Amino acid sequence: MNVLIVESQADLGRLWQRHLERQKMDVILAVSQEEAVDILHHYAVDIIILDLFLDKGAALSVADYAQYRHPDARIIFVTNTTFFSDGSIFAHCANASAFVPTATPPEDLVALVEHCGPKAV
Repeated sequence: MNVLIVESQADLGRLWQRHLERQKMDVILAVSQEEAVDILHHYAVDIIILDLFLDKGAALSVADYAQYRHPDARIIFVTNTTFFSDGSIFAHCANASAFVPTATPPEDLVALVEHCGPKAV
């Protein structure tokens, strides 16, 4: 499974990346909208873990580009705010699969990626 993590806090992104790679997933980390769009332009992804508030760029722009470029890719939004806590993110982003706090334990995030990812046939 190919996973793109878009997280401004590189250390946190690398922590998630290590946990996912232990499960034999191919993971790329981007720390900005520009990096994420470039990766989405060149590589196929199945799952995107996307921080709702990026330091450089807009998460919803990344989600829109992913919907255009990889319509089957699912997005797991993470955030450390209560913005969109009413679930309205699912109305704004057709490819949203989950919305979890940034503090979600990495092993739970791995389980969520496995659940939302493409199913083996």
